[in-house]
Amino acid sequence: MTAFGGFMSLLFLGMLVLAVVALVMAAMARDDAYVAADKKNKMFWLIILGVTVAVNLLVPILFLQIAGLIATIVFFVDVRPALKQVSGGGGRRGGSSSDGPYGPYNGGR
Repeated sequence: MTAFGGFMSLLFLGMLVLAVVALVMAAMARDDAYVAADKKNKMFWLIILGVTVAVNLLVPILFLQIAGLIATIVFFVDVRPALKQVSGGGGRRGGSSSDGPYGPYNGGR
């Protein structure tokens, strides 16, 4: 196997792993979160991401794999953050930037 062939294999494996992770995350989100976030419904994303996984596994056609990668990226950068925000799974939960693990840090005052 050449270096280029090894790189391409690694790239295709990475695309498959991203699609599988996105599919699992899409499946774990609640149905009503998709509606509340004003995104397509859950079934739409499960079908799109499921087809992406199937294409990466069964029919390695580069054009279809790139289209699936674009759908996966859209899920990660647009849909998933909106679902987290609607579901209350955002990073900070109302604390300030000086909050520590045991409460607010006041600088020793």
